[in-house]
Amino acid sequence: MRQDHLISAAQLSRTDVEAVLDRAADIDADREAWRRRHAGTVLGLCFFEPSTRTRMSFDTAMKRLGGRTVDMGPVDSTSVKKGESLADTVRVVEGYADAIVLRHPLEGAAKMASEFVDVPVINAGDGAGQHPTQTLLDLYTIRENAGLDDLTIGIMGDLKYGRTVHSLAEALTNFDARQHFISPESLQLPRSVRYDLHAAGAQVREHTALDEVLSELDVLYVTRIQRERFPDENEYRKVAGQYQIDADDLSVAKDSLTVMHPLPRVDEIAPDVDDTRHAKYFEQAHNAVPVRMALLDMLIGGDD
Repeated sequence: MRQDHLISAAQLSRTDVEAVLDRAADIDADREAWRRRHAGTVLGLCFFEPSTRTRMSFDTAMKRLGGRTVDMGPVDSTSVKKGESLADTVRVVEGYADAIVLRHPLEGAAKMASEFVDVPVINAGDGAGQHPTQTLLDLYTIRENAGLDDLTIGIMGDLKYGRTVHSLAEALTNFDARQHFISPESLQLPRSVRYDLHAAGAQVREHTALDEVLSELDVLYVTRIQRERFPDENEYRKVAGQYQIDADDLSVAKDSLTVMHPLPRVDEIAPDVDDTRHAKYFEQAHNAVPVRMALLDMLIGGDD
């Protein structure tokens, strides 16, 4: 993967995924051994949308590898407010950094940016498109708790606008996974995503109610309704709060069920779930650091 861009989960073969996850496991087992591997490396953080976990975990990952970060900061304080194009912005940042992490509200922005620079571009979310590094930490969490083969996973919530869903569903086609999608009819998977999954031979089932499938699941991946993606506030209000779970709801689930969420959550997972054996979403967030350390190490290249 050295000197490649990471734009979409579609780029990742099973071999690629396992290589990143194996390296992440090595890092997780002995982080001290990796602390100076990339001394002198600079990572550029270009976030055109809000972020907590992705921005902070990339910053932490680079610094734990011995490198540094340069952060573009809030869009309102940059030349973007003066009309600078994305192409020009990333060309400028390329002169300061060895790789660029880009989050942008427009689908396809990361792919376009990658065509203007020679350093690796890592897509940290492009509108309702893709979020491949979230997918890698999701897969790491799934592998640690449930395994990635002979897996039954339910993905619930906003499947239309949820970029984490699109990336994860795509990546799971590399494994023996039965995918169940639970959502209101208005927020079902986009036709293009559904087509790609079927073309890849994925086992896909769609539902409007969680209780139709909960007892079968090894993993339940919950997402929030993406309010900021809705073109009409009234349409958001029609579906807001429809898909929520609490500890009582999980009484019919397998004892080994893993509940995940890419965060932030709003009201789709009640706080009483946090204290159950099922809750793994904070572990999932913490896994971002070793996984993104592994990815940076492989994309930027270091001493073998």
